[in-house]
Amino acid sequence: MVIEPSGRVCGARVTGVNLREPLDGGVIAELRAAWLEHHVLSFPAQPMTDDDLERFTRAFGPFGDDPFIAPIDGREHVIAVRRRADETSSLFAENWHSDWSFQERPPAGTCLLGITIPPAGGDTWFADQHAALDAMPAELRRRLDGRLAIHSARGGYAPDGMYGTADLQTDRSMAIRPSDAAMATQLHPIIRDHPETGRPGVFGCIGYIIGVDGMPDDAARSLLFELYAWQTRDEFVYRHRWEPDMLVMWDNRSLLHRATGGYEGYERLLHRTTIGAAA
Repeated sequence: MVIEPSGRVCGARVTGVNLREPLDGGVIAELRAAWLEHHVLSFPAQPMTDDDLERFTRAFGPFGDDPFIAPIDGREHVIAVRRRADETSSLFAENWHSDWSFQERPPAGTCLLGITIPPAGGDTWFADQHAALDAMPAELRRRLDGRLAIHSARGGYAPDGMYGTADLQTDRSMAIRPSDAAMATQLHPIIRDHPETGRPGVFGCIGYIIGVDGMPDDAARSLLFELYAWQTRDEFVYRHRWEPDMLVMWDNRSLLHRATGGYEGYERLLHRTTIGAAA
C-alpha cells in the first residue's frame, strides 16, 4: 500500500489496496492512521459495488444517520448524489459545511464513490480546520474560545429552506425530503478537540451554524462571517478532482467541504455512506 500526500494542506491518494475485498485489521489500522493525519483519502480504480461500499464504511465505525435524503432502493445506508445532464436545479451541497453538524452526535466521516464522473468540473473542495485554527489571529481566536455555536438544518431542509417545499417543484433528481424536524437546534463548541486525536480545530461554519449561544444575533452573525472568511482561505483548501471508480473518504471532524459545478451537459452520479460517531 502506498499513501501519497496531495502536496496541499490535507489530502492523500492511496494505491495498492483492493477495497472490493474485506480488509484485515492491520490494513484498517494503517488506513485509519492515514485518514486522521491527512483528513481526506482518495482511492483510485476501485470499481466497488454497494456491498463493498457498505463493508468499507463499517470498517471505520457504525453507519451514521442520514436525515432528509432518502436512500437508494434496496439500501438503508446508501444515498445517491445525482445530477442529470439536463438538470437545472441549484447545485446540491455547494456551500461550505461539515456533514450533519446539527446532530447531537455528528458523523465522524463520509465515504463517496464516483460512479459516473464528467470529464471536467465537479471538484470537491476541502478546508482543513486544524490548519485554520493553528494560523488564526490571536484576537479572533480569543473571541471564539469557549463559545458554543447553535447548529440547525433549518436553512437547508426545513419546508421553507433551500431544499424545502419549493425545491420539490424543481427538476432535482436527488431524493431530498424536507421536514419540520430540521427546525431543531444543537449546541457544539466552535473550537473543539478532535474526538480521536485530541487536536483542536474549528467545527462547522455559518450555514448550519445559525447563531452563537448567549450572543445577540447581529453580533453573532458578524463574528460568524468573519470566521467564515478566515476558515475558507485558499491556504487551508485542498481541491479534489474526481475520477470514475474513485472512492473518497473524509473526516467531518477536521474539515469543511463543498461541491462545485462546471459540468453542465453531463450526468454525474456518486454513492454516499456516512461513518457515524464512535459509541
